[in-house]
Amino acid sequence: MELGLVTLLRAAWVAAILPVVIALIPSSKISFFQQFVLGFAKRGKIMQSSSNKFSVPQKLFIHFYILASVWTTLLLVATWIYAYSTMPKISEPLLFSSIASHLTGGSRIFSLHSSHTSKEHRSRIAVSIFLLLLMEAQVLRRLFESIYVFKYSPSARMHILGYLTGLFFYTAVPISLCCNHATEVYKFGLSLIQEFIVKGKYRMLATEVDWWRFLNPLIQLRWYSWIGAAIFFWGWIHQQHCHAILGSLRENREDNDEYEVPHGDWFQYVSSPHYLAEIVVYAGFVVASGCSDLTIWLLWGFTVANLVLAAAETHRWYLHKFDNYPRNRFAIFPFVY
Repeated sequence: MELGLVTLLRAAWVAAILPVVIALIPSSKISFFQQFVLGFAKRGKIMQSSSNKFSVPQKLFIHFYILASVWTTLLLVATWIYAYSTMPKISEPLLFSSIASHLTGGSRIFSLHSSHTSKEHRSRIAVSIFLLLLMEAQVLRRLFESIYVFKYSPSARMHILGYLTGLFFYTAVPISLCCNHATEVYKFGLSLIQEFIVKGKYRMLATEVDWWRFLNPLIQLRWYSWIGAAIFFWGWIHQQHCHAILGSLRENREDNDEYEVPHGDWFQYVSSPHYLAEIVVYAGFVVASGCSDLTIWLLWGFTVANLVLAAAETHRWYLHKFDNYPRNRFAIFPFVY
């Protein structure tokens, strides 16, 4: 069953990537297709008023982050409870021994409880939990920014298909981060519901929680997960800074429709540093997963293709809008593009 879900997600990501990649090919023979795809990606300042027929207010971006916050939290809680249920009971002294063994490269401490195969399985689940924790940090910050940082102009719009693409993206990303175990977690959740119906609330709550065992998935993480987290937070911090800069350019939420050239942080190098930071954030997921999960590679590929397309159009808009726009800035990748 997991294979079916994984295959479906990979097919969806490939189907989403291909049109964008084709639209990025610099060929006049496909200019009609390029404009067709770009029309869906345009939003805010780069969306012409004549394109408003099939559009929605850009402030509806908040829907993406509400959806992602709820969906990611649900998957995180369910996966962590499942990991807790499959984790062998360990005493506190043994836990500290396992930490020391893990940090020094040892791997035999849990052989007292389970086979190598089951350890590997639990390790993969631990990575999924970690990725969902990172995703939670990302979408909660984006939700906060949508409410308190961004001051969308009343005239700011986005194409309806762009809106639907955003809903797809923030539905598909969290499940992609844990898709290898999603079906077994789902079955486990159903069994818990059935147990709740049979036993009742009070007998279910009588189960004692072992907090050391609950935190054990984080202890099982390998070095590459922490490197991935460092990359993630590097992009996370810079995206927060860039969003704060963009939000500060519009002091009057309701009436100010004028645009200014942003300065500071990665804006010194590229026109869309918040897009670059997003690419870095999702690269952190790839590294934290061990660079071995094709599904996560594909979601990162879609992120790169989609944001490169949007950044190129944004860069052209800046150059056309401002005569004094810094000519040394690139679109999205410093010194490259």
